[in-house]
Amino acid sequence: MLGSGMASDGEKETLLTEQQEPEPQSKCMVSTKSKKLRRCRSAPMVQPILQESHINRFLDGPKSIFDQLNPHYKRVATNLFIYLGISTVCFYLIRNQISGEKTYGIVDSIYFCIVTMTTVGYGDLLPNSTATKLLACAFVFSGMALVGLCLSRAADCLVENQEVLLVKAIHLHREPNSMELLKEMETNRVRYRCIIFSILLVILIASGTIFLTTVEKMEIVDAFYCVCSTITTLGYGDKSFSTPAGRVFAIFWILMSTICLAQLLFAFAELYTESRQRSLVRWVLTRRTTAADLEAADLDDDGVVGAAEFVIYKLKEMGKINQEDIALIMTEFKNLDVDESGTLSTSDIYLAQSTR
Repeated sequence: MLGSGMASDGEKETLLTEQQEPEPQSKCMVSTKSKKLRRCRSAPMVQPILQESHINRFLDGPKSIFDQLNPHYKRVATNLFIYLGISTVCFYLIRNQISGEKTYGIVDSIYFCIVTMTTVGYGDLLPNSTATKLLACAFVFSGMALVGLCLSRAADCLVENQEVLLVKAIHLHREPNSMELLKEMETNRVRYRCIIFSILLVILIASGTIFLTTVEKMEIVDAFYCVCSTITTLGYGDKSFSTPAGRVFAIFWILMSTICLAQLLFAFAELYTESRQRSLVRWVLTRRTTAADLEAADLDDDGVVGAAEFVIYKLKEMGKINQEDIALIMTEFKNLDVDESGTLSTSDIYLAQSTR
């Protein structure tokens, strides 16, 4: 009886010993730190992909440009309309002081305004008085500013709509609401912009060439030459739109073609910069970490590099942040750390807000 009791006590002690045996300290610390890092909510590269607006835009399909314009861009569009109205009236009132090949007064005024604000400057219509020259100087600068603010944004909205259609067309075998497609659209956004603007530019070049050959009665080479000199805003002036129908077409075509080429060149530059940034990130993540790196990553000089310190050091190497950004963030942290404990709590936030 006593022996069985002692055996039972021995089994209990063994079970208690196994239950109370702690896990290794380092493993617990690593697991805790990893969980804390994973719980960080300030992930700028992932968070925009999961926003509801992106998901709704992908699921609902493309919308019109005017549906996506916020009040700021609507104001800019209104300013552009006012600019065109004022400049057209001004140039119409002084149309007798403009020399060159003329058709109809209103059409020539709008055409001259578009050629001026896009800096094409064919030379088929020329200001030949002091008033017209001063007006041209004033409207060319204000027009360029409005083109950059309004029409470039409208082109961006158009391309954003086409990005959705392009991604759906490439991945027809997948579900349209797949989260992988949303991430791919965000990752390859610049590449899709280059593709779409290239297609639009080819369409504009072809349409301009066909129009000049059929309406303006130009040879195919001269028409293509006129299109290229117009889109690049060279505007030599030996070839231009001279008929009323041609100038009405040019009012819209010149605006779209010049903006499209500018956006395409900007997209190519952005794609090149993005590829260089990705190459730098790849090099930073694959190169071997040395003792000198650990010494540089040790922000508090305690001889040990924590996970947060290592992440900050790698982000600095990638060019994502710099020392000035870190200094500004640390200043904000010190301002919020009212009790100077080295950590932030809810009471610190309340105290900091009450003292401000």
